[in-house]
Amino acid sequence: MTGVSEGAGISRPPTAVAPGERGATRIADRVVAKIASQAAREAVGALPAGATPPHATVVVHRETARVRVHLELGYPADVGARCRAVRRHVRERVGALVGFDVPEVAVQVERLYPPASAAAQGRRTR
Repeated sequence: MTGVSEGAGISRPPTAVAPGERGATRIADRVVAKIASQAAREAVGALPAGATPPHATVVVHRETARVRVHLELGYPADVGARCRAVRRHVRERVGALVGFDVPEVAVQVERLYPPASAAAQGRRTR
């Protein structure tokens, strides 16, 4: 093929551009932050009464995302284990859904909620 169709005088590109060379896809930091927030919610499970759902902030550089998750947890609980579970799940979900490397997930526990007392829940105590 010479780049010009026969008889019509219409110029056409000699070859198609490969898909990887057509352009770039950019995923905004706020989109990655929403995915990380949802992943943290999944990992935390049920929240104590009055707690704010986890939220995340993200800094993306090329195909690497650094994530900071803010959460509130019930207490007493194994805070370290819950934070590890959040880190692992956020890293897996962001990596799977966005395709970014996630070398750092910093978990910041903003508040611990003690269990509600029996009197506060309207039950009688003996």
